[in-house]
Amino acid sequence: MNMNFKCKLPIPKEVKEQYSVSAETQKIIDERNKQIADVITSADDRMLLIIGPCSADHEDSVIDYISRLKTVQEKVSDKILIVPRIYTNKPRTTGKGYKGMLHQPDPDKEPDMYKGIVAIRKLHLRAIEETGFTCADEMLYPENHRYLNDLLGYVAVGARSVENQQHRLTASGLNIPVGLKNPISGSINVLMNSIEAAQASHTFLYRGWEVSTNGNPLAHAILRGFENHHGQSMPNYHYEDLILLADMYAQKGFTNPAAIIDTNHSNSGKHPFEQPRILKEVLNNCRYNNDIRKLVKGFMIESYIEDGSQKIDEHIYGKSITDPCLGWEKTERLILEMADML
Repeated sequence: MNMNFKCKLPIPKEVKEQYSVSAETQKIIDERNKQIADVITSADDRMLLIIGPCSADHEDSVIDYISRLKTVQEKVSDKILIVPRIYTNKPRTTGKGYKGMLHQPDPDKEPDMYKGIVAIRKLHLRAIEETGFTCADEMLYPENHRYLNDLLGYVAVGARSVENQQHRLTASGLNIPVGLKNPISGSINVLMNSIEAAQASHTFLYRGWEVSTNGNPLAHAILRGFENHHGQSMPNYHYEDLILLADMYAQKGFTNPAAIIDTNHSNSGKHPFEQPRILKEVLNNCRYNNDIRKLVKGFMIESYIEDGSQKIDEHIYGKSITDPCLGWEKTERLILEMADML
């Protein structure tokens, strides 16, 4: 086997004991996560706004950004529930490039997985304790999820992972909303199969244990666009796309159709300044068609302190080192405009 086993990492229980959740913090987590779940189930008619950097890179700038979101949340709390993105794992199409804080807690240094595990747990804890937000992260590696599972408010399964059996089965064992993205191919049928699997009960192998799950009724769709056979970005947030998804939910017999619209990735062609236009188009369609309004539970936006992106060695504070993002001034304006439209 061509693997160099470098060191044995602590199990999640050991890390949780070292960086534990206080009773006060647990109360914040429970209250926040009920609110997020209530939006997905339509018990709360607000919209979710899952928003933040493409990937978390430096703890201080991420907390700075989330603290700014807290101030805006107070202004729009009657219409929007903000869920900050703290994405600590970054999927790479070819395996090259920055893979997130889990791998490199310091982007300028070599990978260190133990320091990464500690860094991402401390970052999520700090976000809750300082801002009151439970945040979203991507479940890129199902076996690592338990290092953070007690801290998260929302989990996303990416377009490259959504067809993977282990992701689907692990999602079925979570007790918070799990958004499953449509695959790169754009197949809505594959997406619906993933949601059905995540909502069902299963028995399977997980971290060396035989485990059973009850199914996750909070599993739902994320539309992120797709790529055609030429590799070109194709959107799937338009009126007809949303009607199709609503119809597919009905055909499958789901009692609670739910979708989050990812305004970046293939929906925007990774042009972050298109995100406000996309959000506003979807909101207009929600006004026009009540079935679409029932379906759309919110949006996912890639945003940071500075517009655009930078190379990893440029060191511009609050500027993405992966995909380009919407800067803070445009972000704040968009959130307030979104509230006005609701």
